[in-house]
Amino acid sequence: MTKPLAILAALALALVLAAPAPAAAPDATPPASPDLGGTIVIGTIGDATSMIPMLTSDSASHEMSGYCYNGLIKYDANLNIVGDLAEGWEVSPDGLTITFRLRQGVKFHDGQPYTSRDALFNWRFMVDPNTPTPYSGDYLKVEKAEAPDPYTFRVHYKEPFAPGLASWSLTQMPAHLLEGRDPRASPLNRRPVGTGPYTLEDWQTGSKVTLQVFPDYWEGRAYLDRVVYRVIPDMATLFLELRSGGVDWMGLTALQYRRQTETRAFTDNFRKYRYLASLYTYIAWNLGDPRFKDVRVRQALSYAIDKDELITGVLLGLGQVATGPYKPGTYWQKPDLPDYAYDPTKALELFAQAGWRRDADGILKKDGQPFEFVLLTNQGNAYRKNSGVIIQRRLMDLGIKMELRVVEWAAFLREFVNKGRFDAVLLAWTIPQDPDIYDIFSSANIGPGKLNFNAYRNPEVDRLLAEGRRIFDPARRKAIYDQVQTILATDLPYTFLYTPDALPIVHARFQGIEAAPAGISYNFIRWWVPKARQRAALAP
Repeated sequence: MTKPLAILAALALALVLAAPAPAAAPDATPPASPDLGGTIVIGTIGDATSMIPMLTSDSASHEMSGYCYNGLIKYDANLNIVGDLAEGWEVSPDGLTITFRLRQGVKFHDGQPYTSRDALFNWRFMVDPNTPTPYSGDYLKVEKAEAPDPYTFRVHYKEPFAPGLASWSLTQMPAHLLEGRDPRASPLNRRPVGTGPYTLEDWQTGSKVTLQVFPDYWEGRAYLDRVVYRVIPDMATLFLELRSGGVDWMGLTALQYRRQTETRAFTDNFRKYRYLASLYTYIAWNLGDPRFKDVRVRQALSYAIDKDELITGVLLGLGQVATGPYKPGTYWQKPDLPDYAYDPTKALELFAQAGWRRDADGILKKDGQPFEFVLLTNQGNAYRKNSGVIIQRRLMDLGIKMELRVVEWAAFLREFVNKGRFDAVLLAWTIPQDPDIYDIFSSANIGPGKLNFNAYRNPEVDRLLAEGRRIFDPARRKAIYDQVQTILATDLPYTFLYTPDALPIVHARFQGIEAAPAGISYNFIRWWVPKARQRAALAP
């Protein structure tokens, strides 16, 4: 699970990111008029669950639907906030009012104009208690919203709200198709109607999603005719499809990056990129479980896991240890947090303090009951599965029986994570550009379908997270989030594991790819293929 791209990955005001470094030299400067046409096939391990992104928490849904929609603002190559459907805005001196000037002439895919009525509807949609969304918090901060004319949208906040501007990357959906209707029953779940560069042409559940270029896109026609997502849950099979020409773009595993793509066939036909990903992998403990309620147990489990071993054995050195919810080496990360380096002796001491001791057979027990639990993770992610195997072995050394269970993605979210039916889960969150982590760690977001799905409660963290949202000064905000990180490093609602390197690979026939702090896909609508190398179907 990652934070949704359309809402949460766009909460940026100031975060220093390392620019991606391509593993191979980019192609020559494209001609003045790149060729139009062609198809790109993207490999993914998970299918979308809905094309209404506010209702979902999986990255596949947000990534795929993201080509069909726009927000009011977005991020440029250097992670600066720029206009999207808003061509400009003004923030009042007291920071309580934002006035957006909307672009004129923008049309939805069905030909209807986009106006301030739609912007106002989307705010109302997010704050409606009948909307089943986990992302309402940012929009409940708005005391009043208004549309004084068709191209002006204005929001008034109850109090200063630092993530306010960035939160308006909010997906803009059509009021004329959703207003007054139950979004869960809307056809837009399966066939989005937005203002984005692509429309949905076909969705074969569990197999393929095909997007068709929208010729009247306000920013100019995207160069590629089609974007096809092939859903292949197994990474080894996905890689075989890449090698055989059935996939053009995917994220490599460390093994694939280090060893399996260092051949002439790959270096001639593909371009690889490497940069520290904006995500962290973690284990979330079910804090409603009596075993994991004890902070000493969570700390002991964290000492019992060798994170350096995970980076070496699973990531092949392509990543860094995570000590908290921020990207290593960036402004918002507190640098002196404990990393809970592997220390089985310390782990056993903490277990003993909590009443868990090894018997004559080496089994960790309390009141005669062995320490056993199930660690759930999702199908198709080799990093998580392999991490689970290594963690299982380390815990076994201390007398803990951990069962690793791998579940298909949609069922994993629907039946286990969203319902809180788990002992522990191995997952990842996308790291947003803004430091606000209220949605994940505030107790206000505990409940079915909410993002604080392991029910973490700490009144001081709640207070600090609320305060951090009211502070605009970066230095003062950093002091607040440093305190939050210190508490999280003690409470350990999660055991933070690692931040991997992002390792995308793209077929060399695609031109216009420019690596930047935002990654490689920020300018996707300007990727193109020379006419002689274009293909219109899946066959290579």
